[in-house]
Amino acid sequence: MDIGKRLRDIRVAKGLSQRDMEKRTGQLPCYLSRVENGHTEPSLRTLEKLAQALEIELSQLFVGGGGEPVRVRRPLNEGTRENPEELKLVRAFRNLKRKDRQVVLWVVATLERAF
Repeated sequence: MDIGKRLRDIRVAKGLSQRDMEKRTGQLPCYLSRVENGHTEPSLRTLEKLAQALEIELSQLFVGGGGEPVRVRRPLNEGTRENPEELKLVRAFRNLKRKDRQVVLWVVATLERAF
């Protein structure tokens, strides 16, 4: 399921216009349209604002009609703008296979306990 379509479906079902959402979130209708049409992916903070404006739990945006979770990827640079090393780590981690990610997480947890 497309997160933008899910947002639009909920907004329309609640009888809200994009202008109504602008008043509730501060997000311009043109931005909301881009999100709803899949041209841009909102940050987690923006999704939280949108869920609050729709008076739903954030988790409801990630579950489709069949109850299947929707995978939404955070923008790569979210939260890493001031730290290029962190950005490099995120990129490397995302390129790992699942098993390798588990090893990396185990090493990090071990290091955390040591310090």
